Amino acid sequence: MEIFWAGVITAAASYLLGSLNFAIILTHIFKKEDIRTYGSGNAGMTNVLRTYGFSLAIPTLIGDFGKGVLAVFIGRWVFEAFGVTALNGEYVGGLFVLIGHIFPLFFKFKGGKGAMTSLGIMALINYKVFLTVIIVAAIIIATTRYVSLASIIGAVVYPISTYIITVRLGTAPILDVVFAVMFAIMVIIMHRENIKRLINGTERKFSIGNRK
Repeated sequence: MEIFWAGVITAAASYLLGSLNFAIILTHIFKKEDIRTYGSGNAGMTNVLRTYGFSLAIPTLIGDFGKGVLAVFIGRWVFEAFGVTALNGEYVGGLFVLIGHIFPLFFKFKGGKGAMTSLGIMALINYKVFLTVIIVAAIIIATTRYVSLASIIGAVVYPISTYIITVRLGTAPILDVVFAVMFAIMVIIMHRENIKRLINGTERKFSIGNRK
């Protein structure tokens, strides 16, 4: 019964936390606009940066990244409080904060694509995996200027690097890899339209201050 209540509390708290979409909140407060009506239509940091610049993009990044970190902490705290060791609470927290970010309760279930929140989750669960993904994504952005491509490739690298690094650390990788694959699939699915545009050669390259 303890694992049930630990899971329910963690899932509920993390989902509600994820539903606090900072791209929507900040642009509504400071610009009286809905970011989802501009640019790519995505409620995420990249679209905020393209549309409004760094002044709103930086706090959006901090918020989206930070709620991923906080959800992992919530999972750990709750599962430890209930004495549950059969399942890692940090993954439950991470999974549901990501679901909340993509399908936010407070904003008609239309949120972001989950890349930045996934990085926050990743950073706390395994910083070596996080650094690997960040380096790969940075190289992709620097060479192609496609943020979407960096997010997609980063999602693919996530479970692969998780497996390699956990094996080298001498720990059983199965649970880590399963959750990494789940996160990766969610992020890739949310980028399905970007994948089509990349294939067709119509995907927009990274730029700042373009409201179109």
